[in-house]
Amino acid sequence: MDYGMIGKIEKAKRYAEEPHRITIKSLTVDFKGNNNGYRVTLDDGGWHCTCPGFGSHHICPHTMALEKLLRPMLKREPLHYAPGQNVVSDVEKAKRYAEETDRIRFIALEAVFDGSNNDHFFGYEAGRWHCDCDFFRSRHVCSHTMAMERILGPMLTPTLVLE
Repeated sequence: MDYGMIGKIEKAKRYAEEPHRITIKSLTVDFKGNNNGYRVTLDDGGWHCTCPGFGSHHICPHTMALEKLLRPMLKREPLHYAPGQNVVSDVEKAKRYAEETDRIRFIALEAVFDGSNNDHFFGYEAGRWHCDCDFFRSRHVCSHTMAMERILGPMLTPTLVLE
């Protein structure tokens, strides 16, 4: 029996219940809208979406849905509604989109976990995780990445097994 792994799985369950300890620094998401697919990103410069609504208002139902889903992990103010934006329609769409997570597929993510002893930097790209913790370096999995898998669930591409 691998007691080290059992301990990490238990810790991951606890961490998934404490999303406020995670700070998402950047992300890239493919988002299936009602009519088309869009790419949504978040970085130091803020949100961006390839949909026409974001192009004209700098806010859209796609970014609003992600803000709703990821709120405790986004240490930033939500986007403000824009003049001329169809707020009622966009809020309704965002609420529905946040409940329909099969529309969302994470491509990349960079985040920091506020650990008891140290902060840990971890991320995800093209189905693979990375983390700076010692356990991940030896096992290619850790409580930080397992917690995010629990939180993001089906919005992730299945993790590739490393040989």
